[in-house]
Amino acid sequence: MISKLIKADYKSLIFEFRGYKVMVDFDLSILYGIETKRLKEQVKRNIRRFPEDFMFELTREEKEHLLVTCERLSMLKHSSVSPMVFTEQGVAMLSSVLHSEKAISINIEIMRAFSHYRALLYENNELRREIKNLDKKINTAFRFLLSRIDELHQKKIARKPIGYKNYADGEKESD
Repeated sequence: MISKLIKADYKSLIFEFRGYKVMVDFDLSILYGIETKRLKEQVKRNIRRFPEDFMFELTREEKEHLLVTCERLSMLKHSSVSPMVFTEQGVAMLSSVLHSEKAISINIEIMRAFSHYRALLYENNELRREIKNLDKKINTAFRFLLSRIDELHQKKIARKPIGYKNYADGEKESD
């Protein structure tokens, strides 16, 4: 199912939990071509290599959120074991505990996906800044136009009176 992913699809395997961009142990085990149980065994044997900012287990609420967000992980619903998730550094550390050639090549591709993901986030921030600057300019121009319209409404235009003129009082037509 996931083992035939193309490089661009790796980004769809990255989720956000606790402020970290992470990948789920289930996805990683499929990518590496090993059972999830074996991946977790290797991590537990080398637990000192995986501090909290490299790997953590999801809480029950986080697991439920993951299952709602990602339908393809629905088989984890009945699992009594919480999924482990790995940050970019944790995925890199996995290459030191998983020694197969496939694990190494997949790790390289995953690192590229994380890097690409960071670049997209940076581009989004740049675009957001540009939109805010443009919005400020538009607001300034809009305020200027509103003030000009208000000035025109407040300014009284002197007009000649409309209607018949009475020349009986000695006024003469000045045309």
